[in-house]
Amino acid sequence: MTKLQAAKDLVRGSHVALDGASPGASAESLAPFLAPDHLWRAYHPFGELTGAAALGRVFWDPLKSALTRIQRREDIFFAGLNQMDGFESTWVVSMGHLMGLFDQPWLGIRPTGKMAFLRYCAFYRVEGGRIAETAMYFDIPHLMTQAGQCPFPNQTAAHLVQPGPITHDGLLYAAQPEAEGQATLAAINAMITDLGQWKSGLPLQEELARTWHDDMIWWGPEGVGATYTIERYARQHSGPFRAGFGNRSKTTHIARLAEGHYGGFFGWPNFTAVPTGGFMGLPGSDTPGEFRVIDIYRRAGNKLAENWVFIDLLHFWKMQGRDFLKETTGYDHAD
Repeated sequence: MTKLQAAKDLVRGSHVALDGASPGASAESLAPFLAPDHLWRAYHPFGELTGAAALGRVFWDPLKSALTRIQRREDIFFAGLNQMDGFESTWVVSMGHLMGLFDQPWLGIRPTGKMAFLRYCAFYRVEGGRIAETAMYFDIPHLMTQAGQCPFPNQTAAHLVQPGPITHDGLLYAAQPEAEGQATLAAINAMITDLGQWKSGLPLQEELARTWHDDMIWWGPEGVGATYTIERYARQHSGPFRAGFGNRSKTTHIARLAEGHYGGFFGWPNFTAVPTGGFMGLPGSDTPGEFRVIDIYRRAGNKLAENWVFIDLLHFWKMQGRDFLKETTGYDHAD
């Protein structure tokens, strides 16, 4: 427990230092908290970066210059040991929005001069008193839509500025009972093991009801949207998604952990699948695509109640030959 609390303190300290740093000082603020060979994984167009200097120069300084007076609005924070390596490594998770005044272009996205929200989730691996690696996923298409540059066709559900948990208890700064985290991880594993390969043999809604509350909320990314209740989730996302894809690979995760009533995982990628039947209103193909995904869950009782989902749809579609960021904003990360 002390180990997890020390890791939380380190990550919270890095947030305070980074959030208080001016554009141009991001790397300096991060350096005391990151390992020299720190690995940062993020959505298209960033990919992988190594070290504080690259992270500050490529991501944080330009973002802070674009979203002035930037503010971290954190909804979920927890830590845990990673099931994927036998509960050896320690990870800390932070999820919420980065909010600021959109005053300068970013990735070719036009500034609005108004408030804008960049939805994010970050997994931090802590080792030897430093952050050794980070997976930070964010919803760039949602920011594009706020700026009037929606890259995708109409989505099947609804995307809003997504709130935190209905219980308002997602910031687990204090230590939590170990049994609660074990119960949350068990609920997540049941969903993955029983349902994750789409082979339960049950009708979809019955399958979902095994591990989800009927009034579940699936907070999906821009391009898909959020949906409420098992019936609408089946109709507005899960059903169309399964119908649109074939040759789904096995699920693989780099980290999967839980604390209290919250847990989650990420992969790089989580799985691959072929959009044989089309996806998001776009035509199908026979080309496999990678799904880089973060899922964060809230458990209530013995079932899952809320799920915040981050999917790198820009990367997926780029593998299908569509560079939606470049098509919409003119930004080319190869320049």
